[in-house]
Amino acid sequence: MGWVLSRSDTVRLVDVRIGVTQTARELAFEVDDDQRDDLHSRVDAALGGATDVLWVTDRKGREVAIPAAKIAYVELGTSEERRIGFGG
Repeated sequence: MGWVLSRSDTVRLVDVRIGVTQTARELAFEVDDDQRDDLHSRVDAALGGATDVLWVTDRKGREVAIPAAKIAYVELGTSEERRIGFGG
C-alpha cells in the first residue's frame, strides 16, 4: 500500500466579489463553476426585489448572507481551471 503522488485533478472555480454599501471592503470568495448560473440567477432575483437576502455558499461550504438592499455591485470572474494534488 503506497501513496500515489502523480495524481492530479482539476477544478474549475469562479472568483466572486460583492460590494456592500457603506463598507470599505468587499466580500471575496470562490464558487465552483457549476454554481455560476445559479448564483447569477439568485443575484438577479435579489437585485430585482424578489428576495431580501442573498445567500451564497462558497467552495469551502461557508454560507454568507448579504442583505439585498445593501448590494452595491457583484462581479463574477471567468471560470478558471486550477490543479489540485501533485502534477505529473
